[in-house]
Amino acid sequence: MKNIIPIAEFKILKKLNSPTKIQDFLDQMPINFEPNGDTCMSPMSVLKNNTCHCIEGAVLAALALRLAGEQPLLLDLTANKNDFDHVVALFKKYGKWGAISKTNHAALRYREPIYNSIRELVMSYFHEYTDKFGRKNLRSYSLPVNLKRFDKLDWMNTTDDVFYIPEYLVEVKHFKLLNTQQIRNLRKADHFETKIGQITEWPE
Repeated sequence: MKNIIPIAEFKILKKLNSPTKIQDFLDQMPINFEPNGDTCMSPMSVLKNNTCHCIEGAVLAALALRLAGEQPLLLDLTANKNDFDHVVALFKKYGKWGAISKTNHAALRYREPIYNSIRELVMSYFHEYTDKFGRKNLRSYSLPVNLKRFDKLDWMNTTDDVFYIPEYLVEVKHFKLLNTQQIRNLRKADHFETKIGQITEWPE
C-alpha cells in the first residue's frame, strides 16, 4: 500500500488509525460546495485541496480504514425527490456497526459502533433526515460496497475524479425502509426541529 500512495499522503492517512481520528480529521476539513461544477474527488485530491463533500469524505475515510486494517466499505443512504442522498463509510467494532460521515448539518454525522445491524444504523438517521419544510425524506439504503472492487481503477492513488464510485453505488441493491402506508402517515418535523436541521457548520 505504501508503494501505491505517495509518501506524504501515506503518512497523513496512517496517523488516522481509528474511526474517531478519521472523523475528527474530516470534521476540520471545509465542505466542498463544488463552485465550479460537480466533483467526486479522489482521496489524493481531497488531501491536496483540503475540502470534501459527503461521498468524497466517505471515500477518504474508507481508504484510511483500509490502511488501519479494516475493510473499505461505503453505504448509500437514498432519499426521495425532495432531498439529497448521503454516503457514509462503514466500520465494525466488537461486532457492532458504526459510520463515519462528512456533512454540513447537525444530524447526518458520525455514528458510534453500537448498532446490531446496518438497517438499525440507517434508522438512526431517519427522524433528522429532513428538509426545510420538515419532510422526512430517507427512503432506502444500499448493500455495503467494498471499494477493493475498484483497485484496478487506481481509486486510492489517482488525482482524477472517481465518479464511477457513486455511479456504482446507485446501481447496487437497495432496501426500502418504509411502505406506502407508513410514508403517507409520516408526521412532519416541528418548527423547532426544522430550524435546528437547517443550521450549517460551514457557510457557503
